Amino acid sequence: MKRILAMLVTVAVALGAVGCSSAKGGKGQMRDITSMELVSEMGVGWNLGNTLDVCSADRNGDGRLDEAPEEGEKVDETLWGNVMTTPQLFEELKADGINAVRIPVTWRDHIGKAPDYKIDKEWLERVHQVVKYAMQQDMYVIINLHHDGGGDPKYGAWIRKASRDYEEFEEKYTALWTQIAESFKNYSDKLIFESMNEVGFDDMRRKDGYELLTKINQLFVDIIRESGGNNSERHLLIAGYWTDTEMTCSPMYKLPVDPEDRMIVSVHYYTPWQFCTTNQRKIWGGAGDVRVMTADVNKLKETFVDNGIPVIIGEYGTGAGNDPASRVYFCEMLTKLCADSDIPCFFWDNGEEFDRKSFEWRTQGLIEALNRAVSDEDYVPVKQS
Repeated sequence: MKRILAMLVTVAVALGAVGCSSAKGGKGQMRDITSMELVSEMGVGWNLGNTLDVCSADRNGDGRLDEAPEEGEKVDETLWGNVMTTPQLFEELKADGINAVRIPVTWRDHIGKAPDYKIDKEWLERVHQVVKYAMQQDMYVIINLHHDGGGDPKYGAWIRKASRDYEEFEEKYTALWTQIAESFKNYSDKLIFESMNEVGFDDMRRKDGYELLTKINQLFVDIIRESGGNNSERHLLIAGYWTDTEMTCSPMYKLPVDPEDRMIVSVHYYTPWQFCTTNQRKIWGGAGDVRVMTADVNKLKETFVDNGIPVIIGEYGTGAGNDPASRVYFCEMLTKLCADSDIPCFFWDNGEEFDRKSFEWRTQGLIEALNRAVSDEDYVPVKQS
């Protein structure tokens, strides 16, 4: 049945208008809707993690390069252990109820030297190809600058250097987003640009760090709006401070000015860190846990949504190997609380959850729980034994 549904979706989309520009150079559709209306159309969201966001990196923070291609080889999407992405992946995801995907992209191993910082043609074409795989399933798609904002500047991360040399950063950031914007300018409103990923400035006074983030986000908006095509109206995902819920809900966080008023706040949710990203805590779901999560979602709602500013939780997840019932409960509870507050959530999957060869979910009951959470059904999630 799943395969049949996927085939029907593919046929239906092929008969209609897809989200990317046509072979003749036509523009995708930009509808007269607000960003709040746009996010309300998103259901279950998912991240194509550890794929187009790969890079030569110090991933464990020990100061040594521990992820690099073999000598003479280019960085490609298989570097961190995942298979090449195929159209069938998105067909299967769509058949499982997912209608929105975040495709993190790291550019730092694929750009030339100053002042042009020209993006490698082969890499740019591959990003286009994967985006189109998703859009052919009529999915919403987010692309960004991902580990370009990482914490390993010794090996290529560069966005956080803005606190020390803003002019050099601005030249590179402007060159990169100008090229991306030009290349994707004819895609429909189902393509969303995200300014950056998990960026803050701990080497500055907190107030100065917030002001610098706002300055960069304003630069991002200005670049996209001036780039032509559909970008003059494109919905934009604006990075929160470290994409942290509490820090982004701070009065110090300011959105940039957008003449189109088509901005969405980007945050991530990995609370508690010990359960969500490690195995230091394997169980979640007590009354206190639920209270904390509920308070966090309410804070996002009261700070932004209730004031007409949409929010996307671009990443959330749980530590693989932790108690399966706790993991499903966490994901369902967060997705349900957020759905009730008109906040779409995107599950972070680095390849450990959805098997990209067999196209099966490894955690029993997870995808069913996520679909239930966005179904508009009036219920309270319950932890299964």
